Amino acid sequence: MRIDIITVLPELMKSPFEASILKRAQEKGLVEVHFHNLRDYSTNKYKQVDDYQFGGGAGMVLMIEPIDKCISKLKAERDYDEVIYMTPDGETLNQKIANQLSLKGNIIILCGHYKGVDQRVRDTMITREISIGDYVLSGGELGAAVLCDSVIRLLPGVLNDETSALTDTFQDNLLAPPVYTRPRDYKGHTVPEILLSGDFPKIEQWREDRAMERTEQLRPDLLK
Repeated sequence: MRIDIITVLPELMKSPFEASILKRAQEKGLVEVHFHNLRDYSTNKYKQVDDYQFGGGAGMVLMIEPIDKCISKLKAERDYDEVIYMTPDGETLNQKIANQLSLKGNIIILCGHYKGVDQRVRDTMITREISIGDYVLSGGELGAAVLCDSVIRLLPGVLNDETSALTDTFQDNLLAPPVYTRPRDYKGHTVPEILLSGDFPKIEQWREDRAMERTEQLRPDLLK
């Protein structure tokens, strides 16, 4: 998989990809992540990429021309399955979307900033708009990092135990069951005996029951 991220703040984007699972995925050659500074595609000497909105109003808007130049250059070099715009009013990221995107080959992610982008970008260049929640951030960079993490960890070979991702919260529209590790008894708080029994069919049933209980209590909307 190749992910190209277009941003006005590439220095903000890089650090999440330089540690842990995202770093290992790149070192294994399972994913390529490239950052593109939108200001490199500016049309004037001041590297301006934003302007006031027509009709008046507070806040600046990312201009169409630098974005078009960057996306056009990338598309001239390879085919892309999706051109994603990170925006608060996009479809809310969930595990189903992450699963879908993990099957793609090449993805462009455009990070919004200020009051967003010229609507013509959304109308003519974007194939999918994604939000990480009903709140507003200073830009789409952190949202893009969240999206990439949720997708890259699903790629075969990224996790040491590939079955781990299959048992994550939301994979089956249920919250994950409780998990325990050593010590067996900590200040009187003990591990459920069933988990120590070695009876794996009963353990799996216990986990399914606890997952259902947690979902009914905390996220009943997932069961609808």
